[in-house]
Amino acid sequence: MTEKQMRFCEEYLVDLNASQALIRAGYSPNYANSNATKVLQTTVVRARIDEALAEQSRRTGITADRVIRELARVAFVSAPDVIDMEDATVNSLASVDDLAAIASVRVKKIPTSEGTGIEREVRLADKLKALELLGRHLGMFTDNVRLSGDLGVQIINDIPKDTG
Repeated sequence: MTEKQMRFCEEYLVDLNASQALIRAGYSPNYANSNATKVLQTTVVRARIDEALAEQSRRTGITADRVIRELARVAFVSAPDVIDMEDATVNSLASVDDLAAIASVRVKKIPTSEGTGIEREVRLADKLKALELLGRHLGMFTDNVRLSGDLGVQIINDIPKDTG
């Protein structure tokens, strides 16, 4: 592996942007824009990046399974399991999985002539976005239709010849 390829691998791990990683590694912008995919698919480069990503995953504990589990926690939460609908507080019986879906809790004390009023807001993470991401992971929502098959094509020329 060349010095530039090694530098590219290090830079690629920063943001997973092949074109920008090539530029930061010392390649020209023209080369980077037209060859990013090719460099990324080079056997030695791909092996080094895969090894580094696996090492990073072990070090951080971030895995695809963990991300999917967290998305599922958000996607399948039921608001009444998390929020006490009577007083807009976090439900004391909420499970750890349910609590993971809380995006924010806001409590605002408002002085009034009759005492202090309390305004509460419990906001859950975006359930629709989590469902969308899980659906994409499962291949449920595809923008491209894939057609394949082995159909023989036969061209028939049945235009009558002009006999006039």
